Amino acid sequence: MSEEAVKVLKRAREPKIRKFFLMDRDYAATRAPGYRIENKTRLLRSGRILGPEPGRRGFPNYPEAPRVLIDTKFGRPLRDWEECSQYWLISDRMKAVLEEVDPQACAFVKCEMRLRNCEPGPGYWLCDVVRVLDAVEEAESRVKIYDERGDKTYSLMGGARLVFKEDVVRSAHIFRMAHLEPAVVCDQKFKDAYKAAGLRGISFRDAANY
Repeated sequence: MSEEAVKVLKRAREPKIRKFFLMDRDYAATRAPGYRIENKTRLLRSGRILGPEPGRRGFPNYPEAPRVLIDTKFGRPLRDWEECSQYWLISDRMKAVLEEVDPQACAFVKCEMRLRNCEPGPGYWLCDVVRVLDAVEEAESRVKIYDERGDKTYSLMGGARLVFKEDVVRSAHIFRMAHLEPAVVCDQKFKDAYKAAGLRGISFRDAANY
């Protein structure tokens, strides 16, 4: 076997390092999205913000489906991914990609959508990433760590370099960080699927060079 063939075989055997990304909204759209949740008070009940119950992910048992009015007087047209308090508001297309790439990562609640003229609107869902992993390899990462009375939290302020434990992430493609739950991480497979589907609304930042 030639020296060049040996080098090619060696490269093929070397494990590929997965790239991870932090997901955020695409700031190219400066206007707010044009929608309102008409029955938000009913959904909140005694809470102050639309989000999971303390210490849990996912959705409480809502008394009724979220009713969403789409109206351009509120803002710009909806994209496939929008922030919605502590949840996401996502299109049918976005939901299909999430379920195809990582069916165990998220929980969904179907919304009742209507347009200003009272016609039915496009299909949208509330979405929450429910998988939470303690997967940061702290010894190899550059991240601020705060620990008060055993309650450890991460901060990405000022930049960070995040390295994740493959033996913890395993087959997951989308997850939250255990000590920084608002942050959602995805790998290259989800990013590629998102781009291939032509979806809009998310920006991706390299977790190793944040």
